[in-house]
Amino acid sequence: MSFQILWLCRIILIVTFISHGSSFPDQVGYYSFMKDATFAPMFARFDYIVIGGGTSGCALAATLSQNATVLVLERGGSPHDNPTATDIGNFATTLSNTSPKSWSQLFVSEDGVYNTRARVLGGGSVLNAGFYTRAGDDYVKEADWMSDEVEAAYEWVEKKVAFKPPMLGWQTALKDGLLEVGEFPYNSFTYDHINGTKIGGTIFDDAGQRHTAANLLEYSNPNSIAVYLHATVHKILFTTKGRPRPKSYGVIFQDANGVLHKAELAKNTMNEVILSAGAIGSPQLLMLSGVGPMAHLVAHGIKPVVLDHPMVGQGMGDNPMNAIFIPSPTSVEVSLIQVVGITKFDSYIEGASGVIFSYSWTRNFFDGVLNYLNEISRTTTSTSLSTQSITDFFKSINPLLNATIKAGLILQKVAGPVSRGHLELRNINPNDNPSVRFNYYQEAEDLEKCVEGISTIIKVINSKAFSKFKYPEATIHGLLDLIRSVPTNLRPRHATSVLNLKQFCIDTVMSIWHYHGGCQVGRVVDKNYKVLGIHGLRVIDGSTFLKSPGTNPQATIMMLGSICFDFNLAYYTFKEVAWKVKHLLYVRIILRAYAVVRMKRVKGKLNIGKETIISETILLLTRLKLSLCQRRVALLLFYLLSVFIVNLQIVTYDYPYNPT
Repeated sequence: MSFQILWLCRIILIVTFISHGSSFPDQVGYYSFMKDATFAPMFARFDYIVIGGGTSGCALAATLSQNATVLVLERGGSPHDNPTATDIGNFATTLSNTSPKSWSQLFVSEDGVYNTRARVLGGGSVLNAGFYTRAGDDYVKEADWMSDEVEAAYEWVEKKVAFKPPMLGWQTALKDGLLEVGEFPYNSFTYDHINGTKIGGTIFDDAGQRHTAANLLEYSNPNSIAVYLHATVHKILFTTKGRPRPKSYGVIFQDANGVLHKAELAKNTMNEVILSAGAIGSPQLLMLSGVGPMAHLVAHGIKPVVLDHPMVGQGMGDNPMNAIFIPSPTSVEVSLIQVVGITKFDSYIEGASGVIFSYSWTRNFFDGVLNYLNEISRTTTSTSLSTQSITDFFKSINPLLNATIKAGLILQKVAGPVSRGHLELRNINPNDNPSVRFNYYQEAEDLEKCVEGISTIIKVINSKAFSKFKYPEATIHGLLDLIRSVPTNLRPRHATSVLNLKQFCIDTVMSIWHYHGGCQVGRVVDKNYKVLGIHGLRVIDGSTFLKSPGTNPQATIMMLGSICFDFNLAYYTFKEVAWKVKHLLYVRIILRAYAVVRMKRVKGKLNIGKETIISETILLLTRLKLSLCQRRVALLLFYLLSVFIVNLQIVTYDYPYNPT
């Protein structure tokens, strides 16, 4: 009995700790646990190593730090080093700054489309247009996520980063125009993904200041987490000693001075390396670490090849965006995405207004494009993209032009998409971009969605509700020709595209920065995001998506990091046991543990009705006043205790997924 009491005391202490560790305040942006990697020790051990402090990595690290030690390695700096750069008025300037140490790392896909990778704590949430919206119910169901857990995780995120937008004149006209052309019903303000027209959330507050995934680190336990900035991970370390398959045990990372550091997992079979470097960085780093298509790795001299994993880098998708620029006879507010028309044909109609144009940052951006193309041309012969459109563009604009332009932009984003491409290494430098091809509009289904989307935009432009913000003499052909004349990409232009919307979509396609894939569920990782064929390694970010969630993925990527996903105290063991055990027996186990915790002896069978069992279990969880994640941990602890006491040898079952 004394041994049982010792177990009970231990469990109560753990539950007490986690129930009081859900939030540790720290001044925003000045986290005591955040340092430059030059201050990192040469060697350290942690329970979890998170590679990438981006949109998912910050949420994930904050969650894990409640019950474990966590190391976060972010290759960029902090958004709080320059707070005004994230203001809504500086959106274009910050995004287009692609200098070597900027937050935005330019890359051009093999399709000839400009794109960017975030290089900053908070990831893409520091650079994007700020729209906040959840994934649809169908998406959650297809992903096999628990809806109540997803709901709670979204709410956890929204307490820190989500706001209701102000909705001024231009955005109101867009909303009314969408309704006038039949994008019903009107769903008012909501974070939910519902067909029709709605006002979504934004990560900009009323003062126009951006809130990012980095703000979620306010939830962290500062005593259990270390965040190192300007820390570039070179490779993940694996061991095969005494194991049938490789196990990750640490990483090698480099600081800004070029010094290499080593971090390893603490000696515990439950500990893991978690890759959250994004849809470009995660498959790239897997390959650099020896996990990927063998022939490709051998060709780049990567040794050893840890695992021949042919699907790494496959299934790359980027939702194509096409837009129409509409000059306005009246002043417009500076606004980013606030309204969306979620159509039945799987195209999302959105808009932004009050473009702040600067010749200097426009020049700097395109100079960056030219420099990028010159650099990659030295190492590859596969890219043959014409830059003539850039040259022609700068011949036509005034170098003294710096103004907030009276205009708006209405765009369509193709849902999905169906078209898919792939990612390959260019070299073995982790700082360089890999080669990526998305194959925009390769599939006819995507192209048809674009045509319907552009057709809907044209109807909105011609609607009575939007007439105030369009010159009466402006023609649709003229507006299409205007966007055709701008170097929105490096693809060939066809004069007939103003008369052929399919050609217009192909010629003027852009990225909306919602690229994903490369480490997809069912191909590279299992449903619990564990890399297939490897122990102790998971991928949790947009690279695992089969398609982009909702109209903007950032809310779901942050949710993905915060939902726990079976980490804390081996919850995944508990989930698989629950799957094996009949429901009534499972509830009785909890009730037995509940009785023990209340210091009551339990002998023999429990002849209690089902309703009583359920109500008693709910009562227990209510009395403990735990968060969702902590309730799951508490249930696991009660389960383990009951197994010990009543000698139910359930833990010896052969689970579908090995917890180690």
